[in-house]
Amino acid sequence: VGLLAFAAGQASRLDCGPGRTRPAKAAQMTRTTFVRDALRRIAHEAMEDRGLLPEFSAAVVAETNRISKAAAATGAEIRDLRALAWASIDNDDSRDLDQVEFAERAPGGTRVLIAIADGSAAVPQGSPVDDYARRETTSVYTGVRVFPMLPEHLSTDVTSLNEGEPRAAL
Repeated sequence: VGLLAFAAGQASRLDCGPGRTRPAKAAQMTRTTFVRDALRRIAHEAMEDRGLLPEFSAAVVAETNRISKAAAATGAEIRDLRALAWASIDNDDSRDLDQVEFAERAPGGTRVLIAIADGSAAVPQGSPVDDYARRETTSVYTGVRVFPMLPEHLSTDVTSLNEGEPRAAL
């Protein structure tokens, strides 16, 4: 029995030996890797075809590496709303919480508050990260890869509205 093994975009025959009815595990892994890589390339090309930037520039990476912690929210206009029972529509394991919601009964209906992570508290206006985020406007989710609007360190840590972490929000 033989099967095709895929590697680096090239197909080649892999001999599984006489009497084998199932492909070798290595061959299955190679094919899975090939398909996944091909789908990632297609997603990357689709981003470029639509005028989006699938990768962060060196300037964005360098600026992100200089941001070590969340900016402290200060000023008379700042209200500490951490005591409210905020919830997120994101998955339980999501770490890039860019919005959370709070709802309570109020006279005549329901009062809903929505908090949006304030990226500008950590990222200066006109900086490489700000320019990238403004240009891209959103993260793009595909079946094989996420093309994030912000580098992971910012979206899952510095600006994320994770439980128990004080963060600036609008």
